[in-house]
Amino acid sequence: MLRKLKQLDFAVMLVLLCLMAFSLTSIYSVTAGRPKTDHYSVRMAVYYVIGFAGFLATSLVNYKLLIKYALYVYIFGLMLLLFVLFAGNEYYGARGWLTLPGGLSLQPAELFKLFLVIFLSSLLLRKNRNRSRGLYFWRDVVPMGLLTLVPLMLVMAQNDLGNALCYLLILVGLLWIGGIRYVHALIGFAVAFAAIFGGIQAYIHYHDEAAKLFKSIGREHWIARFDPWLVPDKASRDDSWQTYNAKLAIGSGGLDGKGYMQGTTIQSDGRVPLAFADSIFVQIAEEYGFIGSSALLLLYFILIHRMILIAADCRDRAGPYLITGIITMFIYQIFVNIGAFIGLMPLTGITLPFISYGGTSLVINMVSIGVVMSVRIHGQEEEELLPLQNEPDPATGTGKILRLIRDGFNRN
Repeated sequence: MLRKLKQLDFAVMLVLLCLMAFSLTSIYSVTAGRPKTDHYSVRMAVYYVIGFAGFLATSLVNYKLLIKYALYVYIFGLMLLLFVLFAGNEYYGARGWLTLPGGLSLQPAELFKLFLVIFLSSLLLRKNRNRSRGLYFWRDVVPMGLLTLVPLMLVMAQNDLGNALCYLLILVGLLWIGGIRYVHALIGFAVAFAAIFGGIQAYIHYHDEAAKLFKSIGREHWIARFDPWLVPDKASRDDSWQTYNAKLAIGSGGLDGKGYMQGTTIQSDGRVPLAFADSIFVQIAEEYGFIGSSALLLLYFILIHRMILIAADCRDRAGPYLITGIITMFIYQIFVNIGAFIGLMPLTGITLPFISYGGTSLVINMVSIGVVMSVRIHGQEEEELLPLQNEPDPATGTGKILRLIRDGFNRN
């Protein structure tokens, strides 16, 4: 064990400690002296202790075991997503939290992001054994897309658009490194661009009709997110309140900020909702300024750069697949969270990794970095395609489903 601990990337650990300092001081700044949230910085410190424990434990486990049992991980994740639809608690318009003993809560949609990375990585490893060819569209790309669509729709049913889109980006990132053919990638990007551009133009020019459609399907909150982004002149005062004040606070931060706990906008109750969670970047930008914001982005850059180097040094393909999925997950969250407050993206309720208050998000992110460390520690071993163990009887219904999924991705 000591030998493995010595192989940890201490640059990554230093970055995590710096991000922890950013998080705890920022959360304390916007919660101190407020009765309902005064203890949040202490609770976040506890989450970080749990997160570091999960990070170290995951680092010591051979990541190839995750690949080996990836199908069961995927099925377990789907069961959690189904369960939360019926027994979950609703917060901020999304039914996606399970209550755990001790007053803790779990958000399965956050957990499933890592599960999806593991599962799709295992499919690519079992399918693409020949490095000289790319993925076949109907045999490889479409099945992976359908297997991603299932959890995506379950999370959409929870009214959690942000995490649902993250699943889609994880799929795209893994298909790219997995060897999708350029013509298929080009067609996919063209279709996606046309759909996004066409959807934006349709929403702008047919706003009233789109608003009626969203209301008819029970998605009124989408209007509150899209209007301030695309048609601010039609957005209500309540809908544009958060983004307007966020931009005002970010712009007023200037080069070096207004000083710790001195942000006039972020310290005013109610002007920037969820300042300790989704909106934590606004506090950083106003109180630490452009310099503080750049320092945070530099930490993210160093973290991702070190992850890329670890992937490049790995001797088998499972490690790079896992790291690519995790990097995609982080980049998406960083871009969407910060972009929402500077006008590049709509508000989607995505947390800022390692900074925003939230136990599930933080622990999952720390465990994800633990998976990366596991690749660093165990990735120098010879590649071995590990078969699934203890499979159900192939004659049973469950056995047939498992065999069809696995064998479909083992055919050359």
